[in-house]
Amino acid sequence: MTPAARERFEVRVPLALTSAVAWLVVLLEQSCTALSVVCSAGMSWSPASLALGWAVMLLAMMTPLLTGPVRYLWDRSFAERRARAILLFLLGYGFLWMVAGSLLAVAALARRSASGSSLPLVAAALVALVWQISPAKQFSLNRCHRQGELAAFGWAADRDALSFGLTHGFWCVGSCWALMLLPLLVPRGHVAAMAAVTVWVFAERLDRVMPPAWRWHGGAKAARIVVAQARLCFGESGEFLL
Repeated sequence: MTPAARERFEVRVPLALTSAVAWLVVLLEQSCTALSVVCSAGMSWSPASLALGWAVMLLAMMTPLLTGPVRYLWDRSFAERRARAILLFLLGYGFLWMVAGSLLAVAALARRSASGSSLPLVAAALVALVWQISPAKQFSLNRCHRQGELAAFGWAADRDALSFGLTHGFWCVGSCWALMLLPLLVPRGHVAAMAAVTVWVFAERLDRVMPPAWRWHGGAKAARIVVAQARLCFGESGEFLL
């Protein structure tokens, strides 16, 4: 294994395992997730349970998006500072998403006042549709690809790692907030909605930087990812291989 391949392995595997464990929690203990807390009108909830559920959702859905920035920190930090830099980045990134999650959860909880009505979901879907094709969406996506300067030593290195996490989290929220609201509002199939949004936002990040304009994002790549994974699982003949 080449040094570059080893570095990719050392970054990707922990992120992939973290996401896989979070998805396992979502599948086995759906009562732990923000989805079941905010989507079940009869279920009791507390700020702590909402925060825990949202954190599990983030680990499952957003961790696959962090390979690029974490690899950037890994490559540009001295070995003795790598873990610290990555932790500070994740703290900044996670803080922005936890703040966003509190706002999205409030919107989802408000759905209880319209129990049985599909209007909140329809309205959220329309908002997500408009946001998906807007120049602001493209601007946010472009910013998600930016990698700032990182100091090598001392408090400046810590500051830059934390600032990178906050900045990346801000633009990631800006890009994904409308899509992340949808799983919180669907009356049934919450986990399937989470999976669909995860594939979609992952596909969007594979797009190159483009000038902000009214255009569609991520759909074609998301479809190709689904087809490729289906072929891996079932083979060309349609026989299940796993």
